[in-house]
Amino acid sequence: MKRRDFLQQSSMLSLGTFLLPNFSFTTGEEQKYGVQLYSFRDEMAMDAMGTLEKIASIGIKEIESARSSKGHYYGLTPADMKKACDDLGMRLTSGHVALDNNFDKTMVEAVASGQSYLICSSMPSEGQTVDNYKKVAEEFNKAGEKCKKLGLKFGYHNHEYEFESDNGQVLYDVLMDNTDPDLVHMELDLGWVIVAGKNPLDYFKKYPGRFPLWHLKDMNMDKKESTEFGKGGLDIKMMLRNKKASGVKHIFIEQEEYASTPLESMKHNMQFLKSI
Repeated sequence: MKRRDFLQQSSMLSLGTFLLPNFSFTTGEEQKYGVQLYSFRDEMAMDAMGTLEKIASIGIKEIESARSSKGHYYGLTPADMKKACDDLGMRLTSGHVALDNNFDKTMVEAVASGQSYLICSSMPSEGQTVDNYKKVAEEFNKAGEKCKKLGLKFGYHNHEYEFESDNGQVLYDVLMDNTDPDLVHMELDLGWVIVAGKNPLDYFKKYPGRFPLWHLKDMNMDKKESTEFGKGGLDIKMMLRNKKASGVKHIFIEQEEYASTPLESMKHNMQFLKSI
């Protein structure tokens, strides 16, 4: 090839890369990891903007908000939260909320923030019984219908107690069997699943494609608390190998206890993910 032709082709390739920044020569799409902001709960309460900047600086591309003493957006308006994320090259994808009397307002705020998912963060009513979980499932279906009308997706985030049994039935399975997959989008917290003595892979197999969101959380199995990746009982590499079966689209890292600081722990977690 003549040098002139080589330079012309190289220029066209560079232009194509510039115009198509997401194009990749690799065989698979790189996973973009997010973080549940509860991991930075104290920092977000003190300095939301500064903390978001630090989170963006370590390669986080998506965030999931959580309820705080300053509201769902840490004292920012939903629009300001959206702009802050846009400016930092991140996306506010999801938010943990309560299914309560303020849920209509919560939905309106979510639309203004530009997020896609509203995730109920814990059981809206007490009672570890099959009947209660069926009742809750119906509440979730109704909430899902309301969200769908506004262009949102409703979901639920588990802890360990949902995997207790009543009358020979695992309560989480009751919830899965009685919710409409088109209306209730499950966020599976992998760490709490293993603390409950269950295997997430079994749920991927039993309910394929039902888990568009994950909380990727390693757990110290003796203390029953979260820890840095690679230090606990979750086989993270195995989970990621099976993410297609689960239907996951958004993976949020969550860590509630730390060896030093939330930022240092999150740096460790991101480096761990790169290493595998």
